[in-house]
Amino acid sequence: MNSKLQSAAIRFLPSLTDVAFIMPLIFQFNQLGGAPQLLSDGDTGWHLRTGEWILAHGQVPQRDMFSFSRAGQPWFAWEWLWDCTFGFLNQHFGLAAVVLSSMLLICITSALLYRFLLRKCGNPLISIAVTFFATASTSIHWLARPHLLTLLFIVVFLRLLDEAYVDSMENRSTNGWKKKLLYAIPALMVLWTNLHGGFVAGLILIAGYTAGGAIRMLVEPDRQARQVEFARVKPFFFCGVLCTLATLVNPYFIGLHQHLVKYLLDPFLYEHITEFMSFNFAHPTSRYIEVLMLLGATTACWNLYRRRFEYFVLLAAWLHMALQIRRNVPLFSLICAPLVAEALVCWLKSLETARVAEWVKSAMRRFDEMAASIGAADAPPRLHLASATAMGMVGLLLYAPQPPKSFRASQDPEIFPVKAASVLLRDGDDRIFTTDTWGGYLIYRMYPKAKVFIDGRSDFYGTDFELKFLDVMGTKYDWDENLGKTGARTVLLPANFALVTAMKANSRWQVVYDDQVALIFRRVDNHPLQQVSIRPPVGDGENCGSSAAAAKKVVARNPRESGHPKPEIVAEVSSPKLPLLNRP
Repeated sequence: MNSKLQSAAIRFLPSLTDVAFIMPLIFQFNQLGGAPQLLSDGDTGWHLRTGEWILAHGQVPQRDMFSFSRAGQPWFAWEWLWDCTFGFLNQHFGLAAVVLSSMLLICITSALLYRFLLRKCGNPLISIAVTFFATASTSIHWLARPHLLTLLFIVVFLRLLDEAYVDSMENRSTNGWKKKLLYAIPALMVLWTNLHGGFVAGLILIAGYTAGGAIRMLVEPDRQARQVEFARVKPFFFCGVLCTLATLVNPYFIGLHQHLVKYLLDPFLYEHITEFMSFNFAHPTSRYIEVLMLLGATTACWNLYRRRFEYFVLLAAWLHMALQIRRNVPLFSLICAPLVAEALVCWLKSLETARVAEWVKSAMRRFDEMAASIGAADAPPRLHLASATAMGMVGLLLYAPQPPKSFRASQDPEIFPVKAASVLLRDGDDRIFTTDTWGGYLIYRMYPKAKVFIDGRSDFYGTDFELKFLDVMGTKYDWDENLGKTGARTVLLPANFALVTAMKANSRWQVVYDDQVALIFRRVDNHPLQQVSIRPPVGDGENCGSSAAAAKKVVARNPRESGHPKPEIVAEVSSPKLPLLNRP
């Protein structure tokens, strides 16, 4: 009886899976700025309004309805399913539900990653340590946007593919049930394709396993061995073919693929949009990313030596892509984590028989014993009440009448033109020229009462359009003429943009509102001034803040790119340098 009671009691205790689940909550609300930082990207706004439009009209949009500059032009709302889901949550439960659901996705991804690592290496201490580094690395891209689902799908796909790979390599069967799981992946691919454009990463994963098997097949000198390798790689190849066909199940059919290829091959993308540039290794989170990259490169070489070409191809390819493009860094971190954990266990075990000092061997044995003891205590199934309680507490704080600052599910008024948007709504401005990030925010605040010149959908606006926009924002010599051609009746700018100084010195434009975060300009010759808004005093509570702090934050193109509370500065007040752009 006592044994039964003890077993029942254990089910209520927290486990290391709970630790992995709660870890992102601690990062986000203790170190990374909390709910406002999850909402610190302007793209969240147009995603939510798109979802609400779809729910209202019962169809996926084919043409733009948010801008006045390209109104009615063909547009691919390729993440329509995320938009619908989170648009529904926002409609019925507010931005708090958007934040809570986004954090739930991040926490589930972290917990599933830990479980995968534990199965891969068998050591709970190494598994939770590597999970910590991988989770910290992915925090550079924690935003309430559809890409969070790509992080989750990466872990799920990688585990299914790796289970099939390990099953085939251990020769338990040539067509075991784990290999048959490969044919369930295309169904998941249909879902992924309609949730986020990152489904391409899933195809790259499958291609990695297929290419690795093909390399092994080619280097085998024995014909019979090559036939065995062909039998192993064939299911991965057919899985890739089926998944490629599955991506056609979307509202735009092959048109989506043509659009993606054209967009991703555009050099403008990698020169002007921050998420597609190289990662800044001066960033605070680089300590975690550098460790994973070093271990990942070492693990790749180790797997090449062991002729496990699948793992070598995956690690080498994703390390290369992560060094080139910063938004690939979280994907690389998740992909390399299980392979690094497995390698670490093997390397530590090899020390027990290596020619090293006896104290090193003794330390390794004690470490193994401690890990085994923790693993045995952690093995019984749990109800994961700790995870549910932590998420419940976050939900209660998000919906509290007066929540702490980090639990306020709203855009940060030091980053976004919160007060200025209220003035624009009051005055009836309906054609607004502003930055791409603020354009997305204004769509959230003002659609359908107003339309913007540009927002974060850089794939929609195109290179020529965006370059002309950057010419204006960078105060090129003919900026005033080009600004007049836009047809904008109102201009809304961050307080520290160089264009602000130029417009103040231009008699055709007049400042009608300034709160030291945002300025509203109206053209004097076609929009007579009715009443000049009074500038609020410096330090007007949390809705204004100091001008210095506001000026530094409003120019961030990707303020949560690193999970650091302060956004990256890409332009200074007096700098003529062109501002960088947001991404789709």
